[in-house]
Amino acid sequence: MSILNIFDLLGTIAFAVSGALAAMNKRLDIFGVLIMAFVTAVGGGTLRDMMIGFTPVAWMRDFTTISTIFISYLIILFARPYVHRFKRILFYFDSFGLGAFTITGIHQGLTFGLHPVICVALGTMTAAFGGVLRDIMLNEIPQVFKKEIYATACIVGGTLFFALLSFNIDQRYAEVIAAIVVVLVRVLSIKYRLYLPMIYEWKQ
Repeated sequence: MSILNIFDLLGTIAFAVSGALAAMNKRLDIFGVLIMAFVTAVGGGTLRDMMIGFTPVAWMRDFTTISTIFISYLIILFARPYVHRFKRILFYFDSFGLGAFTITGIHQGLTFGLHPVICVALGTMTAAFGGVLRDIMLNEIPQVFKKEIYATACIVGGTLFFALLSFNIDQRYAEVIAAIVVVLVRVLSIKYRLYLPMIYEWKQ
């Protein structure tokens, strides 16, 4: 199994759990929880693949994705009585998914020979759009549209990935380092309350 396969698997698990937890927090029924797990896990990748013309989209080509989502859903469903700190757990799974899917999105762009800037955009889209769909469907303002550092973490990690490649760092190491940086930027920005500036704060 390649490092990209591992990233894709771990990202799918992380976002499936993230979606399921968010749905449980809103007290959806078991079908609603499954739908939210699925949408969160494949939403970004589906949009990415449709934009670059890679159809049928990735999760339709490999049943591993669907089975991974369903197994993750069952585990979190049965673990529900033992999950006490929804927000904290949701945050860490969401952050880990960001890092993993940023790299898989960038790799898909590279496979199609796209410019590095477009690849970073695709990585950001892959990582963030599933969460956007999740939050919209749960009647929440998506994290990517708030002042919190969310998509910015993906952009930082994606940019670092290409910077490392320019120094002839092995691509596998660059992928791991970039993914870790995405997670760290996201986690540390929340821990130390680092936010993007808001235009509303500029008003006199």
